[in-house]
Amino acid sequence: MRLPAYSDKQGRLNGMEERDFYDEQQESRKATLTCPHCRQSGEYDLSWVVRRKKRNLPPRADERDRAKFAKAKSYMVRRDDLVGCKNVRCRKRFEVAGVQSVAFLD
Repeated sequence: MRLPAYSDKQGRLNGMEERDFYDEQQESRKATLTCPHCRQSGEYDLSWVVRRKKRNLPPRADERDRAKFAKAKSYMVRRDDLVGCKNVRCRKRFEVAGVQSVAFLD
């Protein structure tokens, strides 16, 4: 559910939300991680939310929105904070370390 935007002095709705500038997808990427409990390394699938900048600004944009859109970059945000060890004897969950939580795309 989307909340209504606040209106300015003239009664217009101001601004667009950040999600209006991006197309959003779920992706899975591999990362090599080492379990801190059993010290065994392995490849794990980490899920990411990938936000790619749209080609064109939506038509309802004002000057502030155009400035924000010009500065916007495509990026991805890691969704997984914990993974389960793949070692059958260990199977403990551990925190994902050494992998950025936000990465910008070129």
